[in-house]
Amino acid sequence: MSRLATVFADITPRAVSAGLMVALVGYASSVAIVIQGLRAVGASGADIASALLLLGLAKGAVAIGLSLVTRMPVSIAWTTPGLALLISVGGTAGGFADAVGAFILAGLMIAFAGLWPRLGALVVAIPKPIASAMLAGVLLKLCLAPFIALKALPVTAGAVILVWLILMRFARSAAVPVAALVALVSTIALAPPGTYDGVLQWPQVTLTTPTFSLEATVSLALPLFFVTMASQNITGLAVLATFGYHLKTSLAFVSTGLASVVIAPFGAPTVNLAAVTAALAAGPDAGPDPQKRYVAAVFSGIGYIMLALIAGLAAATVTRAPPLLIEAVAGLALIGAFSNAALAALNDETVRLSAAITFLTTASGLSIAGIGSAFLGLVFGLLVMGIERWPRQNI
Repeated sequence: MSRLATVFADITPRAVSAGLMVALVGYASSVAIVIQGLRAVGASGADIASALLLLGLAKGAVAIGLSLVTRMPVSIAWTTPGLALLISVGGTAGGFADAVGAFILAGLMIAFAGLWPRLGALVVAIPKPIASAMLAGVLLKLCLAPFIALKALPVTAGAVILVWLILMRFARSAAVPVAALVALVSTIALAPPGTYDGVLQWPQVTLTTPTFSLEATVSLALPLFFVTMASQNITGLAVLATFGYHLKTSLAFVSTGLASVVIAPFGAPTVNLAAVTAALAAGPDAGPDPQKRYVAAVFSGIGYIMLALIAGLAAATVTRAPPLLIEAVAGLALIGAFSNAALAALNDETVRLSAAITFLTTASGLSIAGIGSAFLGLVFGLLVMGIERWPRQNI
């Protein structure tokens, strides 16, 4: 059987629905942050539309390529923590051209990081209970969303949860996509007249000549690199590892770093490994056979490309949808992954305390110097494990 025929044979409805859910959740949960982050560094409306188009195409192409090459469910995302950082830092004297130069430098640094093999070895060496605790902490907020939404949006959230619950009993593979469809249809139906006028126009590409300055390098490029690596790439590798996938850092970082360099002149910030949505494609909801779950990531890439081509409509819909409603759908899809991660984290009594510290730190949302709670959870958990295992005679 040819390689292409094997891919087609591996396609299942569960993998397709999980992959499209990755794209929907990845887009809907943070596109507003992308828009605000780009505005903060001086992007115009045309620059933002161009960035959304190129980001979608890049995420799709890299996800499809890496997943097919590695036969692993490699989900790709934009740097949400990095864009949140841009909002807090703001622009520089050189305007958006400086920011574009910073995007290029950050992409180059990510690519160079891929040439450091010890980084991959360090990620693989993370004890599974600690990595599982980090994953559980990452997923907790989303898994709480359906119940929080039920209080804030009782009618629409109640309809979404009821549809999901019924289909989980009678048509499990359709439960999440149909629940997502209910959420989107209700959003569009409740939108004021004229909300979607003109949003189906083909997105235009704008080219920005980059400029490079010491100010932008120090205030934008370096922080963007460190935050993206700590909060997205290393976390994404650890999430994949909890499901038994050990992705080569060289392949992951070089490909995402170079893709970021290519799209930066069109106004787009960096792309990287997904963290939260990675569990959707890598977990059992994408299919019972771990060797075939790469198909879910392939379809996440297809979903991102589709969203990029209708960037106006996609942005109009998801920015008008109550974020909690979209997060509720994601939370329903991730309950299984959360329960498995929590069990793996706390099952081993010898590391239960350090795993609990990792889980609680990650779930807390703590951020220090732009470094997110997931990475800090790993650090604190490993620190506690080291203290517990330190020989008493050395104390």
